[in-house]
Amino acid sequence: MLWLVLCGLWMAIGYVLAGIVCCILIITIPFGIASFRMANYALWPFGRTVVRKPTAGPASTVGNVIWIIVAGIWLALGHLTTGLALCITVIGIPLGVASFKMIPISLVPLGAEIVSTNDPRAAY
Repeated sequence: MLWLVLCGLWMAIGYVLAGIVCCILIITIPFGIASFRMANYALWPFGRTVVRKPTAGPASTVGNVIWIIVAGIWLALGHLTTGLALCITVIGIPLGVASFKMIPISLVPLGAEIVSTNDPRAAY
């Protein structure tokens, strides 16, 4: 419950807002879909992890560069800020670590997939 109140809900709202903005233009709809997927992950990241898709090609790399400039850096800073704030108390340290864990996916979401930690792909 602490995660939802202190970080998860607020970061998920940020991802949803970024997704809505991206879906306004037709060409950025893939960014919007990725943002909505990350909003779900930000809401409750526990028991899930991020793996890279082996089929991701150069288009996802180009898309990730655009994403970093448009929204990724701001969302990563949000995770960094909330992670640091959560790490102030001993109880918040695991939550802060979970927030730090989400920084890479907030920067480069295209070509990544969110899977359960029980999934065999999570072992890589």
